[in-house]
Amino acid sequence: MDKIEHIGIAVKDLETSNGLFKSLFGVAHYKIEEVASEGVRTSFFQSGPNKIELLEATNPDSPIAKFLEKKGEGIHHVAFAVEDLEAEMKRLEGEGFVILPGFPKKGADNKQVAFLHPKGTNGVLVELCQELQ
Repeated sequence: MDKIEHIGIAVKDLETSNGLFKSLFGVAHYKIEEVASEGVRTSFFQSGPNKIELLEATNPDSPIAKFLEKKGEGIHHVAFAVEDLEAEMKRLEGEGFVILPGFPKKGADNKQVAFLHPKGTNGVLVELCQELQ
């Protein structure tokens, strides 16, 4: 894993949260994107070298909707940049981690992504991200 790519925060209302984080960081979000396959709208902020991704559910069956129902708003995941997603997934599976969904898929912000099940990472949902070419 190369670096923290971003921190994902689940929010109930993206527009309200965009205002809050604009006040916090002193800059507006630079992108809003919908990932229909995941039932989520995202908004990205850049703060220095760090990125924050806000996640709003677009349907009640999405993973973000379920997270919000169970835990409320807050940190949803920590994402790490990787050079070779498939190789990193194989390495981590060899170490005993469970990969969700078991194969790479298209995520937001021009990334291919996979997740590590939080039961194997002390309750933290870890996202692996590779920039799409």
